[in-house]
Amino acid sequence: MNAAPADPEVIAHRGYAARYPENTLAAIEAALAAGARYVEFDVQLTRDGVPVLLHDRDLARTTGRPGDVTEWDLAAVQALGAGEPARFGTRFAGEPVPTLAAVAARLARHPQVTAFVEIKEESLERFGTEATVRAVLTAIEPARAHCVPISFSEEAVRCARASGAAAIGWVLDTLDTAHRDRAQALAPAYLFCDHRDVLTRPGRLWPGPWRWAVYEVTTAALARELAARGAGFVETMAVGELLAELAGSRR
Repeated sequence: MNAAPADPEVIAHRGYAARYPENTLAAIEAALAAGARYVEFDVQLTRDGVPVLLHDRDLARTTGRPGDVTEWDLAAVQALGAGEPARFGTRFAGEPVPTLAAVAARLARHPQVTAFVEIKEESLERFGTEATVRAVLTAIEPARAHCVPISFSEEAVRCARASGAAAIGWVLDTLDTAHRDRAQALAPAYLFCDHRDVLTRPGRLWPGPWRWAVYEVTTAALARELAARGAGFVETMAVGELLAELAGSRR
């Protein structure tokens, strides 16, 4: 009889984003306090070329103020709160949009934690691949050994590797044959994909030199189903809850 696959590792998606404003220091610190050994967050560049943690190009959803982050200087962006007022009201009104450098300095105190740093395509298009990747790698320098640049952009992760990143991850928007062939040529350390793409296809995930990370997962049952399909990691915004459910159901 074959043994059941080990539970997948759990990545805190945008920090502990189910309970704290996404992509903030508060969310990242809460994820670490909940026991996360892996975190993921998104990076955009401000007009003056400073990498900050932000998923959307538009500031509206997380700050409550509409505007294109790539057209605002860092000082203007940091004058806004990143407390997601539509979700949390004024509870996190003083939580700033963090710079990537500040997050890297915090992560340097946690060498046991691996951070997946997603370089967003909007900034790559606005500032160019080389300039954007260079800014990101410079900002993560204090924790570079345990930070993994990832992106939907194959060009960006190739550039990160060529610029000295210890490992890279490619985020896939589909699991077709063409992407499988490109993944084999790229040979990243990690491949990321949506769990819905996995569940709509039969069989196991493609084997290769990579480890699979699948998002967005909220239950232990789904996490274990994905592990049986070949996922070494699952990504969740509810990191505390998923870690607790996995641990509790193993007892």
